[in-house]
Amino acid sequence: MAQDVEATGFNPGLIVLLVVGGLLLSFLIGNYVLYVYAQKTLPPKKKKPISKKKMKKERLKQGVSAPGE
Repeated sequence: MAQDVEATGFNPGLIVLLVVGGLLLSFLIGNYVLYVYAQKTLPPKKKKPISKKKMKKERLKQGVSAPGE
C-alpha cells in the first residue's frame, strides 16, 4: 500500500536531468548566436605582412628564383 506514494509526482531525477539539459542546450544555442553575430559585425582579421626574406624562402621552395639574384 505504501509503494505508490511517489506515483503521482514527477521523478526528481528527471527534473534535474531536464534542468541541466535545458541549461546546456541554452548555453550552446547562445554561443552559436553570439558566434554568428560576431562573424557578421566584426571586420575580418588582417594578416601580418610577409617579410621579403620569407617571400624569398617561399619562392626558393617552389623552385622559382627570386628577382635580383
